[in-house]
Amino acid sequence: MEGRPLDQEDNQLVERARGGDVRAYESLVRRYQDLAYRTAWLITGSPADAEDAAQEGLVKAWHALDRFRSDAPFRPWLLAIVANEARNRRRSGRRQDDLALRVAGARPSGDAAPSPEAAALADERRRDLLAAVAAMPERDRMVIAARFFLELSERETAEVLGCRPGTVKSRVSRALARLRLTLDADAQRRPLTTSGGGDG
Repeated sequence: MEGRPLDQEDNQLVERARGGDVRAYESLVRRYQDLAYRTAWLITGSPADAEDAAQEGLVKAWHALDRFRSDAPFRPWLLAIVANEARNRRRSGRRQDDLALRVAGARPSGDAAPSPEAAALADERRRDLLAAVAAMPERDRMVIAARFFLELSERETAEVLGCRPGTVKSRVSRALARLRLTLDADAQRRPLTTSGGGDG
């Protein structure tokens, strides 16, 4: 992913913006405002706080362009500024209790329409997975949501969470191992059900 054409295009826009080209920065804002908002939402758990944090982060990035290293990718740098602003605005950790559910629920599903039975089974598995993620400690929940629900790279996740990329890799590995154990335990506790039977 490093050095991809998008990074080069971003950096060309940054160089133009540094020279006073406001429209170049507006292009960067259009490209990343949705991701900035979702990143802030991941941290704050509040649509209003996320909107404020994303906007403030984009403004702060504009004023800090002279400190941006031109050989670095722009997206992780911007997300780090937005994430820092979001952390400053977060008022209550309890807002994140169902955050993984809401972040994942906002993601569109695939185009193909499954059968009703398959859809019901997929929905049940999805609910089980998201409930298990939502019940995890915040540290695990954040890294899983960033990597898999927002689809941030390891580097971007590190910028958002304020840690080293190598730390992200180990956190993801441990969080996924704990998630698998939880899901396996839940599956073993759940009794087998058959359609048409039971007390109805």
